[in-house]
Amino acid sequence: MRVLGIETSCDETGIALYDTERGLLAHELYSQIALHAEYGGVVPELASRDHVRKILPLIRGVMARAQVAPEQIEGVAYTAGPGLVGALMVGASVGRSLAYAWGVPAIGVHHMEGHLLAPMLENNPPEFPFVALLVSGGHTQLVKVDGIGRYQLLGESLDDAAGEAFDKAAKMLDLDYPGGPHIARLAQSGRPGRFTFPRPMIDRPGLDFSFSGLKTYTLNTVAEHKQTDGLPDEQTSADIAHAFEEAVVSTLVIKCRRALEATGFERLVIAGGVSANQRLRSELEKALAKIGAGVFYARHEFCTDNGAMIAYAGAQRLAAGQSEGLPINVRPRWPLDSLPPL
Repeated sequence: MRVLGIETSCDETGIALYDTERGLLAHELYSQIALHAEYGGVVPELASRDHVRKILPLIRGVMARAQVAPEQIEGVAYTAGPGLVGALMVGASVGRSLAYAWGVPAIGVHHMEGHLLAPMLENNPPEFPFVALLVSGGHTQLVKVDGIGRYQLLGESLDDAAGEAFDKAAKMLDLDYPGGPHIARLAQSGRPGRFTFPRPMIDRPGLDFSFSGLKTYTLNTVAEHKQTDGLPDEQTSADIAHAFEEAVVSTLVIKCRRALEATGFERLVIAGGVSANQRLRSELEKALAKIGAGVFYARHEFCTDNGAMIAYAGAQRLAAGQSEGLPINVRPRWPLDSLPPL
């Protein structure tokens, strides 16, 4: 089954064509980072308008690269939530309209299910069951995964998600948006041990997260070492970035190991933008090797929002006979464990 995938949940327009027999045929991604950087975060109205400008040229480009004509497409998948409602409406409206015009089924895909299944696009995909750490945008969740649509939430962030904490810490250090890659880059020149930041909630039972206290601790540390320009010196900023990244990664690793021990599973999937963090990948691999478990993740280009993950997730559900009616429904909030199983 050949499926067109459309992702417009936030600030990236992703388009892809996926074939259930041949795999990923083509994909393109347009990022709005430069558009939103001067505001220090995503401006929803600007995001929606930019999706309108980019979506059709990207669809034409992907179809041309894959040498696929409209009559060869057998289904359309679009992100229906969670996300920014205006941005979601752009992709959903275009996707549902194309499906109607082409006479093929359409399906709204859960954004986080797309991330969760992104490692399935790799040459060595994980087998079910596994535990998934979803760290994307405003989400930090641990999920027990027995199969597609068979999800049980094990723990989640009670306040700031890990990605949000990275963005806010970066802003404290006057780094550009999005903060994660800039914090990680600055942390490379940081000196281990100068600062020791708290690991939130690791001394409590359960698998929930909280990063607001770590954010406050970082803010206070920056304030204590600021100079006349309001910022710490370059080396101190790097040391703070190193300590902050170390604290977030350590917290995530501890919780992931607990989740695997609680479920008895031997496979962990990490997905979402923060899963591209090299320290997180390295520390998880080392920690899980000690308990005989493995970690799986998507290539870097499929860690952030992209059309390939939506095309793949949609193809699985369309192939199983699921589809949407003509009404367009988007869900800014959408619990992952409410999805129907295949």
